Amino acid sequence: MTVDHPVSRSALPYRFDNPAVPTPSTQLETLTPSAVANLSSFQAYLRSSKRILALVGAGLSASSGLPTFRGAGGLWRNHDAMELATPEAFSNDPSLVWQFYSARRAAALRAMPNKAHYALAELAKRMPEFLTLTQNVDGLSTRANHPPNQLLHLHGSLFSLKCTSFYCDFQEDNHFTHPLTPELAIASETLAPYTHIPQSGLPHCPKCHTGLLRPGVVWFGEALPWRVVKAADDFISAGKVDLILVIGTSGTVYPAAGYVDRIRMQGGKVAVFNIDIDDSESEDDFSEMESERSYANRTKWTFEGDAAEWVPVALEPIIGHIEVQEGSSGERFNLV
Repeated sequence: MTVDHPVSRSALPYRFDNPAVPTPSTQLETLTPSAVANLSSFQAYLRSSKRILALVGAGLSASSGLPTFRGAGGLWRNHDAMELATPEAFSNDPSLVWQFYSARRAAALRAMPNKAHYALAELAKRMPEFLTLTQNVDGLSTRANHPPNQLLHLHGSLFSLKCTSFYCDFQEDNHFTHPLTPELAIASETLAPYTHIPQSGLPHCPKCHTGLLRPGVVWFGEALPWRVVKAADDFISAGKVDLILVIGTSGTVYPAAGYVDRIRMQGGKVAVFNIDIDDSESEDDFSEMESERSYANRTKWTFEGDAAEWVPVALEPIIGHIEVQEGSSGERFNLV
């Protein structure tokens, strides 16, 4: 599989209409009056916000066809996925771990960024003080042309590589070539039996030529990347963050809850977009009579449902309306 990256704006499968010329969203036609009031209140506050942080999780990519890490029973070829995502597993059997991650890379490359990925990327292009902190490793935000200086990967990326040699500092990001070695092609064949690959057939460091490469993801037992954590902390500390968008993840579990709490302490507000909204996350419904300016008395908005549908609608006042380009397939990539 080879990928043309980055994608030019003309290749995007979505068109962004000018936000100065509002285009009614078809989704609004199905909303209750209370939900419309809730959305209008959020959008009024969005227009007044200068600094925004988005914290995103697996629910952002659900519409792209990617299951959560623990989805599908948490098994890969009868192996517990969580047990494969450790430094110890890689040390004991790098062939098995690399085939697991090669299969995940292939699945991520078959998937396409959805409207929410493009909406967040567009918001970043229009708002210099907007930052996305993603817990996803699937590379879809990058492939949606999200500005790299406004995108932090809290858990690393399937498409980052780093050398395991103690004496080598090689690291490469956005390596979308697949498979990484001819021997790893078998990992993309879901029905193929597991075959051990000798170390000579696994990815090796192009710098030191001796160390094995490993996926640049954060494994269980490893610390979050200090550079990413510091960059997020610096952004929050640089001034009041008016709004945090919690998308496809729970805002009540750490580390997400920590960022939400900090922004609330600054006086910022929270908007949660998720397929399931816990009762503790919701506030009272808006009445039909409430003005969109009622956001002054609001500290949180919740939007229950598919983030790929809700996020573009919610961000329309800034990014404009998104329409699917007929006959466009988005990125060009070939499976081999």
